[in-house]
Amino acid sequence: MNLVNAPHNTPLRIADLVGGEGVRRRLMALGFHKGDIVELDGQAIFRGPLLVRNCRSDTTVALGRGVAQKVLVELVHERS
Repeated sequence: MNLVNAPHNTPLRIADLVGGEGVRRRLMALGFHKGDIVELDGQAIFRGPLLVRNCRSDTTVALGRGVAQKVLVELVHERS
């Protein structure tokens, strides 16, 4: 599943970053790497950007929905 369809306040592991080289570089520059644990903190109203917290670096980043669709995640049952 991608970040847009992921449940809120649930640990998620980044399975893959899809899209072009520019998108993957931008996501990695923002701290999103394959294998990282993230949580979907909040969602703006009216289909705005998503707030994503990286549990490893404890940073929160707002991602637009187009970019968030390119981050594939899987559910994690233990918290890191």
